[in-house]
Amino acid sequence: MENIYAPRFQNEDAAREHLEALHWPHGPVCPHCESADAKRLPAQRGRKTKAHPEGALRKGVVQCNACRKQYTVTVGTVFERSKVPLHKWLLATHLIVSSKKGISAHQLHRTLGVTYKTAWFMAHRIREAMTDTSDTPMGGEGADVEVDETYYGKNQLVRTPSRMPLRNMNRIVSLVDRKTGRATSIVFTDTFNAENVAKLLYTRVDRKSRLLTDEAQAYKKPGTQFAKHVHVAHGRGEYVKRDDSTARTNTIEGFFGIFKRGMRGIYQHCGQQHLARYLAEFDFRYSNRSGLGINDAERADIALRGISGKRLTYRRTNEARYA
Repeated sequence: MENIYAPRFQNEDAAREHLEALHWPHGPVCPHCESADAKRLPAQRGRKTKAHPEGALRKGVVQCNACRKQYTVTVGTVFERSKVPLHKWLLATHLIVSSKKGISAHQLHRTLGVTYKTAWFMAHRIREAMTDTSDTPMGGEGADVEVDETYYGKNQLVRTPSRMPLRNMNRIVSLVDRKTGRATSIVFTDTFNAENVAKLLYTRVDRKSRLLTDEAQAYKKPGTQFAKHVHVAHGRGEYVKRDDSTARTNTIEGFFGIFKRGMRGIYQHCGQQHLARYLAEFDFRYSNRSGLGINDAERADIALRGISGKRLTYRRTNEARYA
């Protein structure tokens, strides 16, 4: 187990070495032409500014012998062109992935010694790194996949529409693979009917899986295309089938419990345009939790491996983005 006093969280050189070890285990690879033929350059001076009259010192610069372009390990990642020291990025990542219900941008700004605006943007970049880009379907032969939905809006999370009007609410559909522990969630913007649910399930779940849902009508027709579809009637107070203790949706209810406590107690408010990234954060921590044998340091390294190819500008964080 690593703690916040580990060298990579205190020293920028150690942080860069750790990131290079994760992304370049066999030596530098050019992000422009993917050539591994490169040479390291001594520390480079940037252009002169008011903050750095002599020019900021750039370390870790590599020059590609094929395309002749210079780069560092952060080029082509969500950390690119950031003025925040790299060790603070690694510490922020560690804090976010090790906090079961999340950590607020205000807490990050106090802990890291950066402004609130910077901390908020850093958190969104890290959530972008957490986003699962895998298109491998969940489940498979002998696997159980639970599917359920909840609602978010007006600073509240409710389980059923009857408790609160659906105006200004977002429907969230989540899937959990019991076998691997993987979770994935989306903001469901289409009409919640069998046709639209089928599009989601057929692309995200292997049809050899057993599908476990509640009694919602939208799941019944798509469910016939899977190895087996079992549904429990929550409306009648049924949460586990009497003849089969595995026929339940308690796993995904537990996931929703973590998500609700995080959104209510830590984040308190989330704009609609950012909801997908917050879901990606909770999906990531759940899919890489300690119950699956993954500790905080390993979870942070998995997130750091995900920073490549996800360039994120401040403007993009304010655009609506749905899974």
